[in-house]
Amino acid sequence: MSGALKPILIAAGLVVLLMIAGEMVSPGFASPEQILRLSIVAALLGIVAAGQNLVILGGREGIDLSVGGVISLAALVAGNVMSGSDAGLFPAILACIAVGSLIGLLNGLGVTLLRIPPLVMTLGMLGVVQGLLVVARNGIPSGRAAPMLSDFVSQPQWLGLPGILWLWLLIGLAMAGLLNRTVFGQRIFSIGANEGAARLAGVPTRVTRTLLYVLSGVFSAIAGLCILGYSGSSFANVGGQYMLASIIAVVLGGTPLSGGRGGYTGTMIGALLLVVLQGLLTTLSIDESGRQIIFGSALIVLLLFYGRSSGLRG
Repeated sequence: MSGALKPILIAAGLVVLLMIAGEMVSPGFASPEQILRLSIVAALLGIVAAGQNLVILGGREGIDLSVGGVISLAALVAGNVMSGSDAGLFPAILACIAVGSLIGLLNGLGVTLLRIPPLVMTLGMLGVVQGLLVVARNGIPSGRAAPMLSDFVSQPQWLGLPGILWLWLLIGLAMAGLLNRTVFGQRIFSIGANEGAARLAGVPTRVTRTLLYVLSGVFSAIAGLCILGYSGSSFANVGGQYMLASIIAVVLGGTPLSGGRGGYTGTMIGALLLVVLQGLLTTLSIDESGRQIIFGSALIVLLLFYGRSSGLRG
């Protein structure tokens, strides 16, 4: 079994085992309706993790800690542009992409031109965005999703599946094509494996790395738009839970934190694994503090296992 395939199969096997365990504990946990609900939530996480995946693949300790802030800001902007009207949906999409691109560009320029460590740069950007959110609404829910957006995320669109799942599948195919079939994808792996050698080979390392952060911002903004459609309205720190979860999904999918190897297929399964685990803990009627303790402990065990079997840091 190849090293790249092993983490994907392990994660997929764990998803199946958790679904079986959930069905045994609470009949109906593995019902088609519940699987559909879990898949929608996993898609929201998976879209965020797509951008995180690209940044981590680029190496040099690249991690985007600002994704939660981008999600929250994009949801706020989209909600206010739409104000519950389908007529505002297209302008809201453009506004979200602009917001995500701008924040991603600032992150990328800070990392590449100013040589600020990625953790410091993106964490600082998160603080800036959170400050803007406080100023903009002072914690009060603001804006409403267009009915068309809510239907796209939650209601069957084609073959009985919501549009968000088809969007996630499209992103998965696009990511596979980008990483495996394009020059840009080859550059991502090359700078992740050895940035110095890639530079000597003529790879525009600064431009490539900056684009990774821009894409991360765009994916986070798209996720923010979809989360708005799922919840119906925007509220403070709606994206906060996705920062750590997106990183863990990438790692569980077999991409080491050192970058240079990995892919998005495993990240998609990693996102589903996280959501199923959270769903199982919720089904057991464990209070929030207990769920957090069990969830964190389970993740530590999983990550230790992954680290010993495939090397999370390369």
